[in-house]
Amino acid sequence: MIILALVFYVALEMFNDSAESRDKFGFGFIFSSEWNPVKEDFGALPFIYGTIVSSIVALLISLPVSIGVAVFLSEIVHKSVRTPISFLIEILAAIPSIIYGFWGIFVFAPFMRTTIQPMLESTLGFLPFFQGNMYGTGLLTASIILAIMITPIISAITRDVLKAIPKSQREAAYALGATKWEAIKMALLNARSGILGGAVLGLGRAIGETMAVTMVIGNKAQIVASLFEPAYSMASVIANEFAEASGSLHISSLIEVGFILFGVTFIINSLARLLIYSVTRNA
Repeated sequence: MIILALVFYVALEMFNDSAESRDKFGFGFIFSSEWNPVKEDFGALPFIYGTIVSSIVALLISLPVSIGVAVFLSEIVHKSVRTPISFLIEILAAIPSIIYGFWGIFVFAPFMRTTIQPMLESTLGFLPFFQGNMYGTGLLTASIILAIMITPIISAITRDVLKAIPKSQREAAYALGATKWEAIKMALLNARSGILGGAVLGLGRAIGETMAVTMVIGNKAQIVASLFEPAYSMASVIANEFAEASGSLHISSLIEVGFILFGVTFIINSLARLLIYSVTRNA
């Protein structure tokens, strides 16, 4: 009850402190693309766009890899190898996000600028997603780093969900003449709700990430189709501008952005936990 009360108190404080912004802009705050502290004109749409696009692209990159890792660890690899591999994968979750940010700026962004982005433009340049200026930093760079960060979460949950499937189901599949791959597909079908829950939980983690994204996303409030271009996320704008916000309306607008971010991540994580619980409750 104390934890629930604390969460409610945090939400209530952000709601109250964002009153000035809500009174002036109303629901137009969510749909406006203008962010001009000098003119005191604020809108959250570019930050919502940057957050959603970077998180979804990260999930699309991470999900196949995470499922493959989980299947390999739970169904294929020998027990003597499973533990060290699991440790190496899960240690990715223990690396501070600021380290990912430094690595992204000094190592990965230059590699993206000189190698990955030119290759994507030459092969997929007919798509608007892979056109534009190649800075190294931008939506795609942030998405790939987010994918690395959420892979341990999704793979660990998927592995646990696969382990929760009774062995009798696998034995029944083998008894009916199924191959090992067919038995694995059966397990994946039975675990689809839990896998979806892990994916949604990883999405919530990606949406709320701050420092790593702030350091590599480019921090430019714009809405563009190209993944090469800089963008801005909700967490990034709060981290960059809150300490230097001069007017009360600016502070209130940043708090409203935080309130939107809080609501989105709370809903996503709650949904993910319900999906995971629906699969593992009888394990």
